Amino acid sequence: MAADFLDCGVGSHLVNQFGESNDIGLGLVRFSDRLVDTLSLPPAWRNTVKPALHISAIRTRFVKVPMKFPLGTSAARVTAAPLLLVDLETKEGVIGRSYLFCYRDSGARAIAEILAEANGLIAGMEAAPAKIADFLGRRYALLGVTGVARMALAAIDIALWDAQAVAAEMPLATFLGGTLDPIPAYNSDGLGLMPAKDAAEEAVRLLEPGFHAVKLRLGHADARVDREVAAAVRGAMGSDAALMVDYNQALTVPEAIQRGRALDGLNVYWLEEQIRHGDLQGYAAIAAALDTPVQLGENLDGPEAVFDVVATRAADYLMLDPARIGGVTGWMRGAAIAAARGVPVSSHLFPEISIHLLAATPTAHWLEYTSWADAILEAPLEIVDGRIAPPNRPGLGLQWSESGIARCGLG
Repeated sequence: MAADFLDCGVGSHLVNQFGESNDIGLGLVRFSDRLVDTLSLPPAWRNTVKPALHISAIRTRFVKVPMKFPLGTSAARVTAAPLLLVDLETKEGVIGRSYLFCYRDSGARAIAEILAEANGLIAGMEAAPAKIADFLGRRYALLGVTGVARMALAAIDIALWDAQAVAAEMPLATFLGGTLDPIPAYNSDGLGLMPAKDAAEEAVRLLEPGFHAVKLRLGHADARVDREVAAAVRGAMGSDAALMVDYNQALTVPEAIQRGRALDGLNVYWLEEQIRHGDLQGYAAIAAALDTPVQLGENLDGPEAVFDVVATRAADYLMLDPARIGGVTGWMRGAAIAAARGVPVSSHLFPEISIHLLAATPTAHWLEYTSWADAILEAPLEIVDGRIAPPNRPGLGLQWSESGIARCGLG
């Protein structure tokens, strides 16, 4: 049975139900209720429309990867990264991958359980990311699509997008409409709360792989210690390197204003998450009072939260976390809101995923780099002169290192 076709005057293209064609033709073809521009298809695709992918199974593994630089903040101290590796298998043989930094072992267990349950809900469905995101959003509405539930659904979404880009034989960055141009990156591997001398030495080590920017965690009990540590790091790095400062929600509004002003003269690039992340009025007051730009966003729960930050002018810069914002689908929706107001967008964690998303973000700013997943990846990201480019491999380019996973051990 032949499919519908559209004669555009310069040629026609007949396609049957199997996607087979008897003529390359020129113009548009109607196939499975879709109009396909044959001129825009790669040569290998012009005689056939590839079949849709269908979800068959979701498999997870939990690993704990020792961190090169143990990270202590005002919120917690982490010495090993609890990572949940996700493989989404399709009936067509394409595998989509993603991973999550789960903060705690209990978080990994909860997310894995939600993923197992979600697998039963979507098995057999077409691997269409936006459709699956909305479908699962409705199914988990009563539980609440927030926290670990949001992260679990984000892991599925990222893996779905990866599978689609792999099937198209394109890097996710270009599949989303971006380029493979390198993006400025800062090293966020370490520089937790520590004495000034130790922080200065560690900052120099973090620049050695080729970075020109680092992130420093502050929020010491004594405000004078914050100033002392920041000054020591600035002195060790020199004036040309960018210095980002993160307080991990340790302060009150008055403290944030006082400590922010105390860092004037140290050329701090931004001040991040000084107070509880949901206090947008407080952030707006801080941003209005300080000369140094305010960064906010790693804890924004879904793209709707981006609108709230932009509408209240709570921050000068935005930072999106792929797991908390809702995966690729949530990121693109949130990035569009930021772009509408011209707000620069940086990434939080997951550099192997975030680099592709920033490549397709109109107001892309900085990539936050961590090496936490390097030990379990066959091909970690490459840093060249302070920048990182999306890898020119299909999808995200994630390939698990089974030997690395074995060395780290399953959590």
